[in-house]
Amino acid sequence: MSTPDVPVLGPPLSLDAQTDQATPTFVAPTQDSAPEASTLDPAPTTTLPPPTPGIEARFLHRAFGPVRAVDGVTFTAEQGKVTALIGPNGSGKTTLLLILAGLLAPDSGQAFILGHDVAKESLKARCLIGWMPDIFGTWDALTPVEILTTFGRAYGMKKADADARAWELLRQLWLVEFAKQPARVLSRGQKQRLGLARALVHDPHVLLLDEPASGLDPRSRIELRDIVRGLAEQGKTVLISSHVLSELEEFTDKAVFLSQGRTVDADTGGEITTRGWRLAAADPTSLRSFLTSVDIPWKDAPGSSGEVVITLAGFDSATQLLRTAVSAGVPLHTIAPLTGRLEEAYLTLNEDRR
Repeated sequence: MSTPDVPVLGPPLSLDAQTDQATPTFVAPTQDSAPEASTLDPAPTTTLPPPTPGIEARFLHRAFGPVRAVDGVTFTAEQGKVTALIGPNGSGKTTLLLILAGLLAPDSGQAFILGHDVAKESLKARCLIGWMPDIFGTWDALTPVEILTTFGRAYGMKKADADARAWELLRQLWLVEFAKQPARVLSRGQKQRLGLARALVHDPHVLLLDEPASGLDPRSRIELRDIVRGLAEQGKTVLISSHVLSELEEFTDKAVFLSQGRTVDADTGGEITTRGWRLAAADPTSLRSFLTSVDIPWKDAPGSSGEVVITLAGFDSATQLLRTAVSAGVPLHTIAPLTGRLEEAYLTLNEDRR
């Protein structure tokens, strides 16, 4: 299965103007070397169509009796990015994910997976989806390798390929030692990891993850974050629902907020293009002088002595800043993203809880 191209996640910080490197100078061709104007063909112009969103929801509605669980939800999730689905209990997150997964029909509206209508092209859409529900149901008498192989075969994989893929995922998710034990011996966190492996068994292009970190210990949460980011870097579309907003902020590119079944605006809705970073150096004065010299606005971090807070466009920008600061002799020892932006936006929602 081919993998879509990975779009660039964010522009790096440009500090070229502050370096000592000479700027290349354009030299016009001489009259002897310049071609005649009549021999020059106009440069062709090509306008590429925008990439197809990994997920697109258009005015989705779904009611259960008088309860409007999903009430006109509209949003897109792009390929190669991690989109967070955020909302209080009863906001419609799980119902929306079930509709996108093709497991629940909407009353009206449309859902698309890489351009395929989930209702009209159900088989094509569902073959592209990896679905991980909040509560992982499994066959307790089967072993993890048997479960994954069975699902691989259900997706049309050859037996040898399904078996190889099962062992690959068990190694990736640290479940090899339980591979041939009945699934009933697994803990809640281990079953969550097995659920993620099941969602990945057919190498899907779109991941729908409903509370994937539930029941995981701190180390497993970090490993999950790295896995999800790696999937996005491969070009996959990831839509993830979680109540742990501080962790979501560390690896998501975009946030969609739900309240009472509707998509609502929040202070950080849409693309997360910038975020705050905390910096500290052994010599606070040299750090402040450096930031001023490269025209990066800074302010003192509240409640700390010596630390400063700046705004950058993402991890690429932070890497570039770190490299430049070290080259300039700044004894920088701390550079870390600030957390809490999603929490703040979540609290600004002007919607009542159910």
